[in-house]
Amino acid sequence: MPACRYPVIDLPATGENITRLRLSRGLTVRDLQHFFGFDAPQAIYKWQRGQALPSVDNLFALSALLGVPIDDILVGSGTDYQQHKTEQQAIACCSAVSSEDKRYQNFILFL
Repeated sequence: MPACRYPVIDLPATGENITRLRLSRGLTVRDLQHFFGFDAPQAIYKWQRGQALPSVDNLFALSALLGVPIDDILVGSGTDYQQHKTEQQAIACCSAVSSEDKRYQNFILFL
């Protein structure tokens, strides 16, 4: 089977990421349950275990609650996607480099 050329979501890694982001904001599963108006917390547990993804509207709301872009919640798999994302992050990092430090910009891109 040929390598995947388009991004796919790594469910378990995304679930771990949701848990990490939730904990870093000091939020409990119950906090998320109440925020989304769910009767029970099972949906949130499924997200965190990588058994399901939030719907698009819940993902949008989750990104607002956690204070991060949706792209920082989802974890992609596939080398082409990961390499592209890493390059984008390096470029964003380097755009803040002063003109005096431009000589280090290429070095940063290869880290």
